[in-house]
Amino acid sequence: MADIKTFHLPDLGEGLPDATIVEWHVKVGDTIKLDAPLASMETAKAVVEVPSPYTGKVTKLYGAAGDVIETGAPLVDFEPDPNAKQRAEAESTGHHHGPKKSVGSPAPDDGGKVVASDEGGEVQTGEDREDEGTVVGAMVSGNHVHVEQVASVGGVKAVPAVRALARKLKVDLTKVRPTGADGVVTMKDVKDAAANGSAPLGGAPARAVPASAGRHLAPELPEPGPAPQRGPVSLAGKPVRTAPPSQPATGQPEQLKGVRRNMARVMAEAHANVVPTTLVDDADLHAWIGKQDITARLIRAIVAACKAVPALNAWFDGKNLTRTLHRHVDIGIAVDTEDGLFVPALRNADVLDGAGIRAGIQRLRAQVEDRSIPPSELAGYTISLSNFGMFAGRYATPVVVPPCVAIVGAGKLSHDVVAVMGGIEVHRRMPISLTFDHRAATGGEAARFLKALLDDLALPQ
Repeated sequence: MADIKTFHLPDLGEGLPDATIVEWHVKVGDTIKLDAPLASMETAKAVVEVPSPYTGKVTKLYGAAGDVIETGAPLVDFEPDPNAKQRAEAESTGHHHGPKKSVGSPAPDDGGKVVASDEGGEVQTGEDREDEGTVVGAMVSGNHVHVEQVASVGGVKAVPAVRALARKLKVDLTKVRPTGADGVVTMKDVKDAAANGSAPLGGAPARAVPASAGRHLAPELPEPGPAPQRGPVSLAGKPVRTAPPSQPATGQPEQLKGVRRNMARVMAEAHANVVPTTLVDDADLHAWIGKQDITARLIRAIVAACKAVPALNAWFDGKNLTRTLHRHVDIGIAVDTEDGLFVPALRNADVLDGAGIRAGIQRLRAQVEDRSIPPSELAGYTISLSNFGMFAGRYATPVVVPPCVAIVGAGKLSHDVVAVMGGIEVHRRMPISLTFDHRAATGGEAARFLKALLDDLALPQ
């Protein structure tokens, strides 16, 4: 009988309890070489390649595209080629094989989780803000990141995230003209092909839907019959209102995956471990001169507040009741992508001017979009920014995710009537919300931090 080896899903470098199968690069019966692409798996940060640990024949795949596989659970069975050189049993494959975890096991502790937000723009004379690209959300940012490698599958060179985007946009990668180095297909290539329709994916047969599933997909139409009878009436001859008949739910449960799945865990953990308190106020921008970059001003104001009240530019360890104050200011700048939210850190924001802040944000965003961002850029925030106002909302209670102590939320700009000496004026104002962990900072410290932030935003430039 052939010697069958089972390959278990390794920890893909983030300490996460599971990953989602995006695409198999092999099928049962295929012969694969050592380190050839085996599958693409989606984690909370990216879509990554899992290389084959053997040279041999694939005898079983544990799961299909879209299935969630727990770290340490079986992924593939192999019949190794006895005549080929194999990796030693104890030799690393580039990933860590974690212990098997039961359903419902808690996510590993990760001290680098941060909620933040992204882009900024300029204050305009109109009502619209140009901080397009800003997002509100959560993302785990650990100290270890698996860097995606370009793999050639079907004669096309591309990273897994590009392949995932092509499937989502129904683009045939074999028809896309690559513009990346060494003939690599980039994110922009796929988006351009989807926009101009130059590489449509061949039509796939429609999925058969069981007749029994019909009631879950759409309400059933009533059978034709006689005209409905008149409803009940009161003694006065007037119709009586009756409750509408109950209708079956038309939606179907959807398994959370990737970034959204991990966000659910992070938010639950934060809710269980933080004592949040929120202060709100309005920043008066009436004195601003000309067009100014909103995010750059927000970051500058946060830096000023961190210098004035270091207690909020800190990490807090709730288990050991220890606090770490930071002299530098690293701000989480979340970047919204097709695959989810990534949160790189704007390092040393306290030494950057407005142009440096904007250049840093654009650089981080470009690196995230083409998946070239270094692992060192995705860890270790000291404070966070949630710039939700480009969508809607004035005030909020942003979530503080340990070990950070505070997060600043910026709401929608508005023109407000303000009382001034001798009358009233209409001023442009920005609602600011500050949520902090009350275990690590006092209300007085938070109030002084907020005042310092508002004072800096009130400056003309």
